[in-house]
Amino acid sequence: MTDSLTFYTNPMSRGRITRWMLEEIGQPYETVVLEYAADMKGPDYLAINPMGKVPAIKHGDTVVTEGAAICAYLADAFPDSGLAPPPGDPLRGPYYRWLFFAAGPVEAAVTAKSLGLLAPPDKKMMAGYGSFEDTIDTLETAVSKGPYICGAQFTAADVYVGSQIGWGMMFGSIDKRPAFEDYFGRIGSRPAAVRAREIDDALIAAKKAAEG
Repeated sequence: MTDSLTFYTNPMSRGRITRWMLEEIGQPYETVVLEYAADMKGPDYLAINPMGKVPAIKHGDTVVTEGAAICAYLADAFPDSGLAPPPGDPLRGPYYRWLFFAAGPVEAAVTAKSLGLLAPPDKKMMAGYGSFEDTIDTLETAVSKGPYICGAQFTAADVYVGSQIGWGMMFGSIDKRPAFEDYFGRIGSRPAAVRAREIDDALIAAKKAAEG
């Protein structure tokens, strides 16, 4: 596909995950920076994402929201980037498994912990993540088997899983276990990851400077 790519984001949001993914695929894209109240809840953007949240992308006429979905979509839309095992490859299973484990149980457990809303032990069977401890232990297993989620191949799953781990360790919602630090150290130093951080950090700095 050669349709144009438009990226809707705010540099202080989960849009940073999508920025990293876009830098990994190496395709040109337009960035639309949105402010939280004024822009994200306005009619123009609500036509893109009725949730009024970022990130979102528009690829030609196709709109995709939700960070994990965007990562998976871009990897398939641009297969030459090598960021997903091809259909039929046995690695497609663990690729999807851990990508959506991070988007589901990990995201839910970390958010619940940060808000003080973790399910009590007698109710953990009702929560998709079970217990916080089980979720983080399982995440550690996922990143301990090889250099990347799919062994020797870096994929979009690493972008998403790595972002969750990096943010979690930064804000104290995920322990700095050796396996997590080793894993994030490997992937967070990739050229695309560095470029993405520099772009978003520059946007934040410019906004602060403009506000005086």
